[in-house]
Amino acid sequence: MPGKRPGKYSKRRRAPTAPYRLRVPGFVTNAEIGLGDVIKGATSYLRIKPCGGCEGRAAAFDRWLVFGPGRGR
Repeated sequence: MPGKRPGKYSKRRRAPTAPYRLRVPGFVTNAEIGLGDVIKGATSYLRIKPCGGCEGRAAAFDRWLVFGPGRGR
């Protein structure tokens, strides 16, 4: 139909957004670390074997949230 406006169910692609950056005071290093890397480190510490989809989930979590150092005084 001519002039049809896209409704709420249209398949528009969203532009990729930057990850949310969370400052953590007392962070050990000055490097940023993603949420996926934190979860991966915790599960390997607990000796949980990774499955086939773990790398994909870790990458998705890294794109979503990044931890970094807090503000210096």
